[in-house]
Amino acid sequence: MGENTKEDAPFPLTDVDRHVLSLTDSEFQPHTWGGLRELLETNQLSLLKRKPSDLRRYMESTAQTKAKYGSTTGYLLAHRLPRAWGPPPFQPASETPFADPSDYRVLANDWPYGFEPGIAHLVVWSRTPIPVDDTVGDMTPEGRRMVADFIKRFFVDRLGPGGEDRVMWFKNWVALQSVRTIDHVHVLVRDVEPAVLREWTEEHECHRSR
Repeated sequence: MGENTKEDAPFPLTDVDRHVLSLTDSEFQPHTWGGLRELLETNQLSLLKRKPSDLRRYMESTAQTKAKYGSTTGYLLAHRLPRAWGPPPFQPASETPFADPSDYRVLANDWPYGFEPGIAHLVVWSRTPIPVDDTVGDMTPEGRRMVADFIKRFFVDRLGPGGEDRVMWFKNWVALQSVRTIDHVHVLVRDVEPAVLREWTEEHECHRSR
């Protein structure tokens, strides 16, 4: 597996991917909370990496998914995202991201990056587009404010005092996104009880088909 080339992979491999594939799991250095904070604050999202065995499984799963569903988006719509959303283009209940609970869904990331123990990786999927610029597809100041307000309301406040130190988030600019059809935000949380994680990722009636 360490010899995979760009042509063998179901998506273009980055230099970081190639380096990871040259390692064993025991040689891999997982991301620490402090290291993640530095990457996010300096916007070095391309340096996020998965454990070698997870990256290989991710590549294999992506190839199988594309063969069966045509795209990762097709799989997500069939099995992971609310059936009430229907196919794209979506018709959100609100034009403001995260204003209506039916317009977003929080799920555990099926393929998280390689973290030290205690860090969980969630993804917030939104059927309402989040404002981005016209260059690299990064968030506009308005879009960033909307996401930040939601993260505080939904995640940070739920954790109580000190919650802001246990939650980080990022949104890949378009060039780095593996799923470009549906807006989504990555949320990293530290030392959160399983019951709270289940609460955040619970499916609600508004997500079900009517």
